[in-house]
Amino acid sequence: MNAALNKLDTSDIDPSRIEALVRSAISRALTQPMVASQANTPSLESIASGPVAPKLVVSISARHVHLTDEHVEKLFGKGKKLTPEKDLYQDGFFAAAETVMIVGPRRRMIPNVRVLGPTRKASQVELAFTDTISLGIDAPVRHSGDIKGTPGCVLVGPAGAVELEEGVIRAARHVHINPRDCAFYGVKNGDFVGLKVKSPQCSVTFDDLLVREDPNAKLEVHIDTDEGNACDLDHATVIELIRQEPCKCHDKH
Repeated sequence: MNAALNKLDTSDIDPSRIEALVRSAISRALTQPMVASQANTPSLESIASGPVAPKLVVSISARHVHLTDEHVEKLFGKGKKLTPEKDLYQDGFFAAAETVMIVGPRRRMIPNVRVLGPTRKASQVELAFTDTISLGIDAPVRHSGDIKGTPGCVLVGPAGAVELEEGVIRAARHVHINPRDCAFYGVKNGDFVGLKVKSPQCSVTFDDLLVREDPNAKLEVHIDTDEGNACDLDHATVIELIRQEPCKCHDKH
């Protein structure tokens, strides 16, 4: 653990100070509104042509953490399981009551970062670009689960700390979609589509949304907080998915 903190230039952090900060952050988080992808995101109908256009939901995915069972116990106590607090739009996924503090280089910290469930095989931290600047971490844009060679960080919870060797990413925008809706849009798993957002002040078209097809998925786009603010999603009047021609650059993703 000491070696990991030294690598992150955080060796001079007072452990008792971190513990006090985290306990305070956890206490505040339990009494404040949740900051998560579904909290204040509008559900909007797609304007795709045809009488049976599927419902298209666009959600802003705020900074969050995915944990392994082992890391849940290290951070929150032996035998501890995640406590579901709010169901997310995709069935079976939830925002947990638990939060952690993320510690980056030179003692830069972000408290009250929500943990999402269920647990995974590898822990992962998903941040927006402005979050990475605040923490001093040069996190690459990656699709969820693609964490090889990414930077790490220290996670601090009420029962202990975990050093991640890797796993900090800026999550690439994507769309969850089922086979029926894939057929409607003429796309398949692994394709890329665009998202057109028209707002009164700042209309934006986002390219390169990865199509993630799953039989149990509900049609939903995930963008991060920076992207949501850039297109003023809260005041959007029109949102639609648009076909995107294949590009060789996607082979590098």
